[in-house]
Amino acid sequence: MSFQAYLTNIETRTGKRPDDFRAWAAAKGWTAEGKLAPGVKAGTITDALKAEFELGHGHAMAIYALLKGMKKEGDA
Repeated sequence: MSFQAYLTNIETRTGKRPDDFRAWAAAKGWTAEGKLAPGVKAGTITDALKAEFELGHGHAMAIYALLKGMKKEGDA
C-alpha cells in the first residue's frame, strides 16, 4: 500500500486531512514551525492517535511519519 493510500484511508475513516493532523499536533505542542519538537517520541503520538481517532498502529505510524517529515502527501 502506498503512503498516499494510507492517508486516503485515514481521511475516509476520520474525516481528517494531513493538515488537520498537523494542526492537532501543533495544538498538543508536539510540533513547532512545522517540525517535530525535540524529545517527542513516536509512541506518544501513536498512542494519542489510537486513542483519539481509533487508528491502528500502521495508520498511526503513517501520521507520525508525516509529522516527522519522513513522508509527504503523494508519496508512493
